[in-house]
Amino acid sequence: MKRVLLLIIVICATVSAKAQFGVGGGGSSVVGKISGTVIDSLTKKPVDYATISLFKSGAKAPINGVLTDEKGHFQINNVKAGKYKVTISFIGYPSKTFDPVETTASKPDNDMGDLVIAPSAKALKEVAIVGQAALIENKIDKIVYNAEKDLTAAGGNATDVLQKVPLVSVDMNGNVAIRGDGNVRVLINGKPSGATSASLSDVLKTIPADQIKSIEVVTSPSAKYDAEGSAGIINIITKSKNASGISGSVSGGVGTRQNNGNINLNYSKNRFNFSANLGGNLTWPQTMTTIFDQTINTGALNRRNLNNTSSETKRHGARGTFTAGYEFNGFNSINSTIAVNDGGFNTNGGGNYSIEDFATPANSIDYIGKTLNHNKFSGFDWNLDYTHKFKKEGHELTVSGQWSHSIIKTDYSTLYTSQQTTPAIPQPNQMGSNDGKNNEYTAQADYSNPLTKRLKLEAGGKTIQRRISSIYDIFSVDADGNNPVLDVENSNLYNYNQNVYAGYSVFTITLPKNFSVLAGFRYENTQIKGDPKTPYASNDNQQELNPFTASYNTYVPSLTLQKVFGTNTFKLSYSKRIQRPSLFVLNPFINRASSQAQSVGNPNLAPEVSQTVELNYNTFIKSSVLNFSVYYKRTNDLIEGIAVPIDEIVDGKHVVGTRTVQNNVALNNSLGASFFGSINPIKPLTLRSSINVFTYNPTVYDQYAGSVNQDALKTRVQYTMFGSAQYTFPKDFIFEAFGFVNSPRRTIQGSSPSFGIYAFGIKKQFMNKKASLGFNTVQPFAVNKAFNQNISSPGFTQISRTQFPFQSFGITFSYSFGKLNFSNPQQKKKKGVNNDDQIQGGDQTGGVGAPAGGR
Repeated sequence: MKRVLLLIIVICATVSAKAQFGVGGGGSSVVGKISGTVIDSLTKKPVDYATISLFKSGAKAPINGVLTDEKGHFQINNVKAGKYKVTISFIGYPSKTFDPVETTASKPDNDMGDLVIAPSAKALKEVAIVGQAALIENKIDKIVYNAEKDLTAAGGNATDVLQKVPLVSVDMNGNVAIRGDGNVRVLINGKPSGATSASLSDVLKTIPADQIKSIEVVTSPSAKYDAEGSAGIINIITKSKNASGISGSVSGGVGTRQNNGNINLNYSKNRFNFSANLGGNLTWPQTMTTIFDQTINTGALNRRNLNNTSSETKRHGARGTFTAGYEFNGFNSINSTIAVNDGGFNTNGGGNYSIEDFATPANSIDYIGKTLNHNKFSGFDWNLDYTHKFKKEGHELTVSGQWSHSIIKTDYSTLYTSQQTTPAIPQPNQMGSNDGKNNEYTAQADYSNPLTKRLKLEAGGKTIQRRISSIYDIFSVDADGNNPVLDVENSNLYNYNQNVYAGYSVFTITLPKNFSVLAGFRYENTQIKGDPKTPYASNDNQQELNPFTASYNTYVPSLTLQKVFGTNTFKLSYSKRIQRPSLFVLNPFINRASSQAQSVGNPNLAPEVSQTVELNYNTFIKSSVLNFSVYYKRTNDLIEGIAVPIDEIVDGKHVVGTRTVQNNVALNNSLGASFFGSINPIKPLTLRSSINVFTYNPTVYDQYAGSVNQDALKTRVQYTMFGSAQYTFPKDFIFEAFGFVNSPRRTIQGSSPSFGIYAFGIKKQFMNKKASLGFNTVQPFAVNKAFNQNISSPGFTQISRTQFPFQSFGITFSYSFGKLNFSNPQQKKKKGVNNDDQIQGGDQTGGVGAPAGGR
């Protein structure tokens, strides 16, 4: 109850006594817009994606800016009455300035009509000038990747797009990292999704790339963001048009590896707007082969487990988003979105298994295994936002609520047979069913008030109530998968509650000489309650599992200092973040689905705490952008799994293998440097590159020193690198090539595989760029990619060698329809729930899962 009262006090403190609803008491400060259309003087055609900069008359620093759309049109909103200067910039054209451009209280909108610009004298008349939006933008608190301008992403999914975003890396299983750190919070349109909480890597593979407009990367989040996510935040923005009328698009791709389709529809008239987006993804069957080689040597035990398996995976997914909004007047508006998702994958595999017992050769055995996995996830996210604007521009209050519901269901079977009658196979035949549910209820209020021209306050409060349950039933079966008998020892029921209460305040201060400061503070209280049960077992046989609770406070300061010198920007930032242990790493039930490589969670885990200091430099040189950063990151209570040898009797069978336990194992100090840039050495060619280099240097806590080889304590240098080239030919042909490579990732006990891909694509645009047809290929000269993983510590070594198909050839298409105009009042910036607060990965619905493979 105290926490609820605290939340109410925080929210109330953000709203002043003058926060009255209605018309704000004195009418709104008049704001309008400046619009126009940029035309080429020679071709008389619109110039798309030209840069429009808005200045106060006589000023040198721009106060706003936009890009022209595909029809050369631009619109700058939220313009106060006054005199301005408008500058048009575009590759191959000298800049052109219009001054003054005036708006008044009686005529707040200024339509400048057609603005004609002439090519430079060096530009050849016979060369078609084709504009391009900046693929990468650098803002004070984030990097923006404009994915809708990415040619080779067409026909792919969100994972394919993320592989090309600066500072982001994606491994072979779809796990996402920022600067090599996998503790990332992923949002969709600024909001969390219950689906991503359940299984992030699987959900990303179900979102067609054609749905994605842009991706934002926040490496040093301010205090207004939830404290969770030590690496930072990734926000996926889906497509929608902010214009009146009816419009839409149809796009997709057909290929040898995966097929995608997407439909987008937008309607806006007067104060009402509606949009719908439907997309789906279907892969062809893909075969993965794995060699698992494990050696246990503890003195008492000396044996080798060798598995050679193959599995075929089929994957599907669909996502639909429906948004409606209404503006009651210039001061009050409401917006609601519901996003539904459905997806899953099925795996059918098996292979040869062998155990070589060096101490007792008579116990050696060869046998055959067969596995089946059916994995399904579905759910919805529904949110409702209400915004009230006061009479002063930028002074507003937003109240939001969201309900996220997700279900994940896994059914599996593992069957083993042997021609040998003795000894018995040490792996039991099993069937398992895991049903998990996750409900998140969020309420928050956000308040913004520009107190003066140089000082802006943002404050707010929120609560997140998570209710997660998991039912996991395991059955012993015969060699044919029949006659199931409930395994009362390993079947379990798990209920998990997590409540988060938070309040924040952030100040943005604009100082003389182009200095600015962003300073904030956030307080969070987390309360956890877990209740693990083995409801079928007798007290004599039941695992020693007890309900547990935890409560901790988090204080999160943030500070960013920025200085602008013309086109150069220096930024120094400090941020503190935490990484709460998720249900996946807290679940205390032992997962024996693979007896040779077991895993178990730890309900006593503390959150990771990371502090990062970063110095960033960004510059624009004509049409090129260059960005450099150096940073230091210190992480306390690093959470990693520690594998240890086991020797136990399960259901009368002698099992030898490893068990991985999650622990707070080390303090990690990391130094890093990153670079990304985009340059145009010649007019039709754009080159892009991104490089991140960082160190892994753990100091292992004493209690885990015996489980770590000394070699693991050395400082390791790791990296991610990406490069691309795009060339625009005459007659609307575009060619692009890209590639990336990530070094192996170190852990306390070993390393995960390195990963790299290269791809090519070509696209032809038709019908004044309303339609396009393209061809993409990934890994055209190699069908499979190999991945090796090594884990070792005193007493055992474990090597996994996997081959997975990445080669693909595909055709993509797109078509846009509808007629738009921009005569409406400006669209309101959407605000609302942002639950960027939990560690990604694993299974948030509580399941310990089926045997790994096929992902």
